[in-house]
Amino acid sequence: MTTLTVGVPTEVKNNENRVAITPDGVRELGQHGVSVLVQAGAGEQSSIPDADYERAGARVLADVDEVWGAADLVCKVKEPMADEWPRLRKDLVLFTYLHLAAYPEVAKALIESGTAGVAYETVQLPTGDLPLLAPMSEVAGRMATQVGAHFLEREAGGRGVLMGGVPGVRPARVVVVGAGNVGWNAAWIAAGMEAEVVLLDKNVDRLRWVDQIHRGRIQTLASNRGAVERSVASADLVIGAVLVPGGRAPTVVTDDMIAGMPARAVVVDVAIDQGGCIEGIHETTHDDPVFERHGVLHYAVGNMPGAVPHTSTYALTNATLPYVRELAIRGLRGACEADPALALGVNTLGGAVTHDAVAGSLGQDHTPLADAFAAHDGL
Repeated sequence: MTTLTVGVPTEVKNNENRVAITPDGVRELGQHGVSVLVQAGAGEQSSIPDADYERAGARVLADVDEVWGAADLVCKVKEPMADEWPRLRKDLVLFTYLHLAAYPEVAKALIESGTAGVAYETVQLPTGDLPLLAPMSEVAGRMATQVGAHFLEREAGGRGVLMGGVPGVRPARVVVVGAGNVGWNAAWIAAGMEAEVVLLDKNVDRLRWVDQIHRGRIQTLASNRGAVERSVASADLVIGAVLVPGGRAPTVVTDDMIAGMPARAVVVDVAIDQGGCIEGIHETTHDDPVFERHGVLHYAVGNMPGAVPHTSTYALTNATLPYVRELAIRGLRGACEADPALALGVNTLGGAVTHDAVAGSLGQDHTPLADAFAAHDGL
């Protein structure tokens, strides 16, 4: 069986400093006869020099078009940007975070090109777990608290509140909406900074688990409109961490709730790459991360883990490498037949949208993956 050649281009999204594979990942693929092409400088911002990739067995190429053109399987970190769309093609498998519900123009480019778009964020185990979203959710959740603490400082535009307070002065009140990987990690770090933490979720079993782990250090509340409204009204920092796999995030913090917050409080919407769960918010960048609305600072950077690329790149490769290996060895069809979890990662194929939730979010017809494969040559 002929293996697929893996291409790893340099990320071009604003301040996206991660790279899709580490040298150890390259070496592991080489053990299975898989060739890897890495664009020169792709790992530089993650503190991984080209020489490390070469020693691991990769071919380092200066020409980005050669990396895309010679690869059968392109591995990235973030969705392709507009200047990358012309490189998409029907016989290509693209494996990356896509978040198509939030980026319909990317979906259009994938559909028009016929590219097989496999999204990290919709690879889903029978348990419902999202193994390729989890490591970046952990990073983003921990960063959300760190970022929030920074923007609460007066010099950064915030209320001038110290997360842990001091003896005799109350700590910051942190409200986290959503108790998945992002929310739990955000709440955990906030509690570690000795803030007063409230964590809301609709899943009471999940809240029960958090309560058992943290022994009451994190206050848990069943999420409903009233509970969210009351919690947000007195919060110094609100972290939105609500996820619908493949779909657009629901709005759980309304404009009226934001308007009722203390002046110069901070909100961090980690769900922004799925459209955001805070009403009126829009995506920002690391270059210009916050804007003010109703007197409240809004942070909504769509690639938060890109700020800590060394940590993020290694965490991401730890999770993605087994799937990259199977895709490269078996091809897309064979890998999907062998692993139903990976099959759920396929969002587009041959011009069709093959993930039900993604199709619904985009207003597109859903084509079952088996039907798309039947109509598609190769891969």
